[in-house]
Amino acid sequence: MNQHAKIDIRHSTCPHDCPSACALDIEVIDGRSIGRVRGSKQQTYTAGVVCAKVARYAERIHHPERLLYPMRRTGPKGSGQFARISWDEALDEIAARFDKAEREFGAQSVWPYYYAGTMGLVMRDGINRLAHVKKYSRFYGTICATIARIGFAIGTGKIAGVDPREMGVSDLVVIWGTNPVNTQVNVMTHASRARKERGAKIAAIDVYNNDTMKQADVKILLRPGTDGAFACGVMNVLFREGYADRAYMGRYTDCPEELETHLETRTPEWASKISGVPVEEIEAFARLVGQTRRTYFRLGYGFTRSRNGAAQMHAALCIPAVTGAWQYEGGGAFFNNASIWKFDESIIEGHDAIDRDTRWLDQSRIGRILTGDAEALKNGLPVKAMLIQNTNPMTVAPEQALVRQGFAREDLFVAVHEQFMTETAAMADIVLPATMFMEHDDLYYGGGQQHISVGPKLIDPPGECRSNHQVLQGLGQRLDAVHPGFDMSPRELIDATLKKSGHGDIETLEADLWRDIQPDFRTSHYLDGFAHADKKFHFKADWANPPFGNPGLGPWAQMPSLPDHWTIIEEADEHHPFRLATSPSRSFLNTSFNETPGSKVREGVPTVMMHPEDASALSIADGDAVTLGNTRGETTLRVKLFDGLRRGVLIAESIHPNKSHIGGRGINMLTGAETVAPVGGAAFHDNKVWVKKAAPVA
Repeated sequence: MNQHAKIDIRHSTCPHDCPSACALDIEVIDGRSIGRVRGSKQQTYTAGVVCAKVARYAERIHHPERLLYPMRRTGPKGSGQFARISWDEALDEIAARFDKAEREFGAQSVWPYYYAGTMGLVMRDGINRLAHVKKYSRFYGTICATIARIGFAIGTGKIAGVDPREMGVSDLVVIWGTNPVNTQVNVMTHASRARKERGAKIAAIDVYNNDTMKQADVKILLRPGTDGAFACGVMNVLFREGYADRAYMGRYTDCPEELETHLETRTPEWASKISGVPVEEIEAFARLVGQTRRTYFRLGYGFTRSRNGAAQMHAALCIPAVTGAWQYEGGGAFFNNASIWKFDESIIEGHDAIDRDTRWLDQSRIGRILTGDAEALKNGLPVKAMLIQNTNPMTVAPEQALVRQGFAREDLFVAVHEQFMTETAAMADIVLPATMFMEHDDLYYGGGQQHISVGPKLIDPPGECRSNHQVLQGLGQRLDAVHPGFDMSPRELIDATLKKSGHGDIETLEADLWRDIQPDFRTSHYLDGFAHADKKFHFKADWANPPFGNPGLGPWAQMPSLPDHWTIIEEADEHHPFRLATSPSRSFLNTSFNETPGSKVREGVPTVMMHPEDASALSIADGDAVTLGNTRGETTLRVKLFDGLRRGVLIAESIHPNKSHIGGRGINMLTGAETVAPVGGAAFHDNKVWVKKAAPVA
């Protein structure tokens, strides 16, 4: 009885939808449970630092409300009334309903739907193998990074940049369109090291005085959707005052003279009227950048939340090409390292089974798809059956009024594989209990850094939880979906994928723990040329021919080829005088961690930040209940008076459950699903709304 618990320190990688992909040291207690989770000091990017919500992971993985058994709905959709059934009963019923939909309406009436609840390749992407083999409707993921990714790649030619650890040797770190204190804490680790060791400055550019901006030396407060105007005003000063590196541009860029002429009318005065940033702040920032060779631009996912986000990302990215910052250690730009992994996922996803004639459906337009919008359905079959893994569209998808209407259809069969009874799971016909990342094997990469790793199974799952791969194996067998990937274990899939990708085998990668595959300095800084065919950085964007994605989506022909302010954003008007951004919080991650006690206490009830002068004009006091609305819907929440934003701007942090909002309608009642140019996306931070004081709430 006096024996102490045996604690082993095991290693893994955080699987959640954050670019940091932190390297983890995990306490495994008696081989059965999880204790403290720490950032590993053995990996140079994580550098021993991990966010608080993952440090408290034991309260999530051992949460008493985890789903433990398969269940069948027994009451109305959304009632939460379920009865326990066996795995065989559950999988048999899902397969039967999928077969029924295929017989009556065709294979494309089945739509497997997923996203980034885990970033592990096996457990995230394996669902595509089922879709490809069975010729179900294919899935086009657009909610997260599509818009910003294309804006970066249209300039450089690929999605890769300067080693993010070089922030630590920079003299000026510009954190633009991201709040890493909330969303990717390791950015602050390296930026803060540069300030401590080198006296570097940190500049933050965002739409409100968030936790990152509060730590910055230079603070630039924009109106949402005006980054391109600010960038142009900065470049106007760089050219006008002699900070542009003409020798660098002559060698490495496509049309510097044309850019300079174009920017002559994009003065700081012009930019100030659009962005709200005072002229003197635009000029001071430009001079600081122009005088600091080692300026590192850490560009973030905020760009991917706006209708003009691709053009804005491109405009911001042009600044270090004008100054020639790419030449120097600690200088240049970074957004994501998607181009360096070169993972061959053909076995995981079943690429050999893809039929290009099978339609793809846009993830962001799920509300329109499920309510029968002909355009969203590609003028094809209605969706009659779904399997959902790794995502919670009943809360996170835009146009929630349509999403709710779609999921309420009695003729729609939905199976949800989940860890908790999310609002999507509550609408399901069959609910399946899912493992968490410490309960299965998977393969990871760090989007915001440069390591790949195997995340091993550390403990057994509770109850009857099964991994995504096990569910797909069970359905594949019942649906006669024949492919080698269904017959392999997760470790075998990882091993085969590594070998096909030129990364060796699973045992070697496990021995490495986290393998650093950062390209060399010259490659990372594009010193031998950029990744376009002409080896140039492109100031002039060819939006008609993007390097990836489904081209020609949205109003792409209207996009400015040279950096500019593109007025496609949802501007405030007489009836909708406010602009709303739905920014990420510190303790939730989309709807992950919504259920953990520590995160719930920190985040509290849903609130909207409002400038005190705006609130006073509407006779609204701090803590009042207010209703925000537009043509898409309404939501009611509490006001938090906050002067750290521009007049006319509202900020609602995070995605609280709909049920946490007064009246049960969440923030995504207000967000739109219009297709964003040029390759799709969802503009979550780009909304015009009205505000009115709500009736008193008990």
